[in-house]
Amino acid sequence: MEYRTYSVQRHAREPLVRFMREALEASGCRILKASEPDHAPFRLTFEVPDGERMGIVAYAFNANQRETKNRPEDEHRFQVKYGSEQREGKELHELWQDPYELYTTLLVGINTERGFFVAADPVLHSPTRFFISMEYKEEHVQAIEESGWHAWEREKRDQSGLEEPTEVLVGGKPEQFLEYVRFERAAKGLSQGHRSLLADKFGDLSAIRKAGLEAPGPAVEPGRLHDLAAEFELTTDEILDLIQSAPRLKMAVRGWVAERHLVEQLRALPELEECRPLEGEGQPDVEVRLPGQAPVLIECKNILRDTYADGSYKLDFQRTRAAKGDPCSRYYAPSEFQVAAACLHPRTEQWEFRYALTRELDEHQKCPGRISNRVKVNQGWASNPLDIIRSASQA
Repeated sequence: MEYRTYSVQRHAREPLVRFMREALEASGCRILKASEPDHAPFRLTFEVPDGERMGIVAYAFNANQRETKNRPEDEHRFQVKYGSEQREGKELHELWQDPYELYTTLLVGINTERGFFVAADPVLHSPTRFFISMEYKEEHVQAIEESGWHAWEREKRDQSGLEEPTEVLVGGKPEQFLEYVRFERAAKGLSQGHRSLLADKFGDLSAIRKAGLEAPGPAVEPGRLHDLAAEFELTTDEILDLIQSAPRLKMAVRGWVAERHLVEQLRALPELEECRPLEGEGQPDVEVRLPGQAPVLIECKNILRDTYADGSYKLDFQRTRAAKGDPCSRYYAPSEFQVAAACLHPRTEQWEFRYALTRELDEHQKCPGRISNRVKVNQGWASNPLDIIRSASQA
């Protein structure tokens, strides 16, 4: 295992390792090995009650609530930091991910006094700078304490005051820590909308288990075998296990699902002469063409799970990162593609889309020539893409 480690104070970090160990043991896990608390990130391997062996590499930090000048009184935080601010504080640090997915990476703050944890997306935050703070509110802590598991959206700004991508934080009590590890393993690489949807599903599953009930499984037609399963001479479960065990394949499947549904729905339009997915790095997702017209480029984005107060869907319309020295490059220009397609699945759990012309979307208030990242998907967005594509073709 090759990842960078940092020397830390044993007495300050030992409670974090103890919290994770005791939480796993309370869920019936048998700890196989735990790293010493004087070097971070902290690695634990364990066997769960059903015999499966798992491992975590935890970038874990102390979470607390301390009064800070010019900060809200109800604010909690954990600071992402290892080493000295003079040395490590100026660098960008990769948060390690196991290429074989035997270990699950965690980015988590732990409040040992009140007995809860709050976790951020380690993929979204890699690379990260140290000595940054992850803030959240007392209302979130109370929700964790009341239900045992809670997820919410967090908005933040960079040093220039521009909004960064919305992220989904999850929190839980010690008895949910094993479920959190399973959640983070399943959520790796998901959009924030689908991360939120998955967190809600884990919360529902937790409530079902807490009530002593079992969640019903999907009905399967007896004897039915998919053509691909027959071709591979594998069962459907074996194919799904293969996808789960192959990191590249699993990430590809996750990334292509919304795009695949979009392409299938567009190809069902008889008016289109051409519809093809684009696979180049930095390209839009799909190119379509009407007979005798110029091609139209479409960018597909998942909405967030939370909505605006008026019920409109939230679309966090920006790239994950900006180019160095140009914070506005995080936001899209209307000239990059003509149509935006918003996938509603994180909210509706249906593979449905809404469409809009990028030239009609609001301009970013601080970055002229760029599209606002705060996009409302409302009644002004079309459910039928054909009129939008025609308008884009005639521009």
